[in-house]
Amino acid sequence: MQETNHTPAPKVGFVSLGCPKALTDSELILTQLSAEGYQTSKHFEGADLVIVNTCGFIDDAVRESLDTIGEALAANGKVIVTGCLGARQGDDGGNLVRQMHPSVLAVTGPHATQEVMDAVHLHVPKPHDPFVDLVPEVRAQFRGEAGIKLTPRHYAYLKISEGCNHRCTFCIIPSMRGDLVSRPVGEVLGEARALFASGVKELLVVSQDTSAYGVDLKYRTGFFDGRPVKTRLTELCEALAELAKPHGAWVRLHYVYPYPHVDELLPLMADGRILPYMDVPFQHSHPEVLRRMKRPASGERNLERLLKWREACPELVIRSTFIAGFPGETEEEFQHLLDFVREAQIDRAGCFAYSPVKGAAANELPGALPTELREERRARFMAVAEEVSVARLKRRVGATMQVLIDHAPALGRKGGVGRSYADAPEIDGTVRLLPPEKASKTLKVGEFTRARIVAAEGHDLIGQPI
Repeated sequence: MQETNHTPAPKVGFVSLGCPKALTDSELILTQLSAEGYQTSKHFEGADLVIVNTCGFIDDAVRESLDTIGEALAANGKVIVTGCLGARQGDDGGNLVRQMHPSVLAVTGPHATQEVMDAVHLHVPKPHDPFVDLVPEVRAQFRGEAGIKLTPRHYAYLKISEGCNHRCTFCIIPSMRGDLVSRPVGEVLGEARALFASGVKELLVVSQDTSAYGVDLKYRTGFFDGRPVKTRLTELCEALAELAKPHGAWVRLHYVYPYPHVDELLPLMADGRILPYMDVPFQHSHPEVLRRMKRPASGERNLERLLKWREACPELVIRSTFIAGFPGETEEEFQHLLDFVREAQIDRAGCFAYSPVKGAAANELPGALPTELREERRARFMAVAEEVSVARLKRRVGATMQVLIDHAPALGRKGGVGRSYADAPEIDGTVRLLPPEKASKTLKVGEFTRARIVAAEGHDLIGQPI
């Protein structure tokens, strides 16, 4: 029998920077590379080329992305750049990445899987597979389904739309990612089903504006398993809850703008069908600051809406982000924000000191504040936010909570680390699990355990597995 000579598959180095939306773009590209027979690696050395998926939202992210591109060029020499920074203009009006790193092989913007693959094919032709190459739809089998994931096996991000219709003055995302484009509801639900079937116990729904899902499609009816489903957030969440139920899995919502129709989600949360957790990017509370920011969704009524949500679902946890020191912000307006955080009882809050972003309309607003004052207000905000958060966490002591285990060496004999429904991965706190009292009790990553909360320390809880 004649021996076949196998040429090693080309290897592509890959690094993913930025937010969960960028991570899902990376997962699509990696899935396509794998489907076409390429090897992938986290390392630059020894790869036939390197892909860098960049972030371009704030100055620190731009610097990190440009530095990473430079490192990849120095270590490898053949680099393709994709992601948000790829859509940024430089000082000369040309492409910023090419201005700073003219030797890169190709530059694309975000959610550009095919353009990235075209550049890969040009510089490192895809390996020939006489079996796969005869199947014309091999690519489609990997798009919209579970594919390759960069998260741990037990949780995954599900991106339901791309882009944003808002024109907030501090933000340049629409110029990089475009206007809102909602994914077909059947495709979204198909991917969710595949993820649950693969062992995912927590599905994190992400987009630029989750509440606006389906607006661009006029909420038209799609189909999943032959059943009609409206392309709208409420109906999507109802369907996701049904898919999650047989697996005992969680569905968590991120980037939820507080539009009136979001009220419809509270019964789903109160009934435990989706997690009573919302990541709501309020950014500020004062009507005048919100007007200068051009924020949507009647921001001046946010406190009233939050109180109504908590009446409908007392277990509701709210995470949010805010900006301190926005151009023209007075001390009175800043105090309004501090009062809002106290009254609204925001469970988890992050805060940025305002910094100008190249291309953002806010750069032209009058009343820019000194850097020291912006930073001082951010520090004052975080002191109040932490005071509120710690007080709310202490109310958990004595409660029994379901915890999803993220880390449990030696089957948890010495304890482990997990998260309750109140904790999104990587941005919120954790539940530190003590060693089980019963010798027969084990902890396994990706599984749930019940834990009695015995203490609160900073942003974290301490739990005794039961």
